[in-house]
Amino acid sequence: MLNATGGRLVPLDLPPAHRPPPTWHHAPVLRHEPAGDRYRFLRLHAPTIATRAQPGQFVMLTAARADETAPVLPRPMAIYDTAPEHGTFDVVYGVVGGGTRRLATFAEGETMLATGPLGQGFHLSAPSRVLLLGRGIGTCSLTMVAAVNARLGGTTIAVLSARHPGAMIGGDVLRRGGVEHLHQVTDTDGTSAPGFLSTLLNSTLDADPPQLILTCGAQRLTDLAAELGKRWDAEVQVSVEAHMACGLGYCHGCSSGQRSVGAEAPLVCLDGPVFRWAPADG
Repeated sequence: MLNATGGRLVPLDLPPAHRPPPTWHHAPVLRHEPAGDRYRFLRLHAPTIATRAQPGQFVMLTAARADETAPVLPRPMAIYDTAPEHGTFDVVYGVVGGGTRRLATFAEGETMLATGPLGQGFHLSAPSRVLLLGRGIGTCSLTMVAAVNARLGGTTIAVLSARHPGAMIGGDVLRRGGVEHLHQVTDTDGTSAPGFLSTLLNSTLDADPPQLILTCGAQRLTDLAAELGKRWDAEVQVSVEAHMACGLGYCHGCSSGQRSVGAEAPLVCLDGPVFRWAPADG
């Protein structure tokens, strides 16, 4: 079982009809360029994925070209944004290993095998006041929320956290989505410290608190979300990052609990990556 401060993370347990069926595309690369000073931005043309994707879902991208046998395993990437009217979706990723180094070599005009949308995304079922807490590359799981929440008639407040301003991502998509307030905080000026954020959010939101808190990217933000959820009696949903081999639930390599301890814990790719935070006594 996944642990959070004073509580646990449990599957949302939504009916299968809530989740769109995945598909695959040999997707043309339309854009591929640096994003800030740490990441890369990738736009692929895959109309079915672009139309079906929900906030918090992900895709599996194959780093091997059609005539290559390696890397064998695809890489999971959060869906950063979609443009269904153009049949495109975007991802932002960091180059951290052999697979992502190979992904970074794809040029505009080439095709990349993409499978998705995958996983259980965030559950937005009614007009809500929503708070987003994202850090680093984890922010990519949250960026589609503002636009979807706005279409439902809700309002969104967002906190984006990064090591320094050059590593900040997500603000452009959230602004296009109609976010009401956007706080961008960094380690370099101390504004990303949990104590500072707790004081800021308590002082600005206590009078009109959110009903739903969504987070991804750092344990300290999960802890903060749990604290704020208790304070405001708000539901908390957490997107969990994990290494994956298939992304479809076949290999069981992304079990969220300890290995060889009792029954298998929920799978991050199939039961998540979004889980609900529940108090330990709940």
